[in-house]
Amino acid sequence: MPDILVLYYSRGGSVARLARQVARGIGEVDGMQARLRSVPPVAPVTQTAAPPEPDDGAPYVSVADLEECVGLAIGSPTRFGNMAAPMKHWFDSLGAQWASGTLVDKPAAVFTSTATMHGGQEATLLGMQVPLLHHGCVIVGIPYTEPALSSTRSGGTPYGASHVAGGGDDPQLTEDEAVLARALGRRLARIAGTLSA
Repeated sequence: MPDILVLYYSRGGSVARLARQVARGIGEVDGMQARLRSVPPVAPVTQTAAPPEPDDGAPYVSVADLEECVGLAIGSPTRFGNMAAPMKHWFDSLGAQWASGTLVDKPAAVFTSTATMHGGQEATLLGMQVPLLHHGCVIVGIPYTEPALSSTRSGGTPYGASHVAGGGDDPQLTEDEAVLARALGRRLARIAGTLSA
C-alpha cells in the first residue's frame, strides 16, 4: 500500500496531534496509509547530542522514507513566523535529494501550531512551502469547499492545517482544527493516489 510521509517536529505536543489527524485523514482514503516520522532536535555543539531514536513518539525520518513515499505532509511549530530550527536543519540536509529529484511531482502539504491567533501561522506555512517548491513538489492546501475553513475561530487556513495553542501551550485541538487537519490528509492522499497511478 502506498505511503504518505507525515513528518513533524513537536515540543509541546500540538504539532504531533495535528500530525496524527493528518495521518487519520490519509487513512480514510482507500489504498493509502500514513507513515509518521519526526525530526530530531538540534542543539549548539556545546550541548549533549540527542539519542539516535526518540524515547517516545514517531521514529526519526530517514532518506528511505522520502524515496518510498508518494506524497508528504510537513509540520512544525511556529518560531517568530518561521519553521522551527530542527525542521529547517532537516530541509538544509536534502541537497542530494534535491539534485536527484527524489520529491519531484510528489504532492506535499504543511501544518503548524502557534501560541496566538496572529503568531505567524500563515507565514510559517508559506515558508515551509518554499523548499518543497524547490524540490518540485505539488503543493496541496485546504480549499474553501471545506465548511470549517469559513467557520473556524481558531486554527485552519487555506495554506495548511494549524492549531492555536494559547499562552498555556494547550495541545488539545479544537473540533474545527481536527476536522481541517483530517481534510488536508484526505485531499493529500487523493491527489497522491491520482499522481502515482
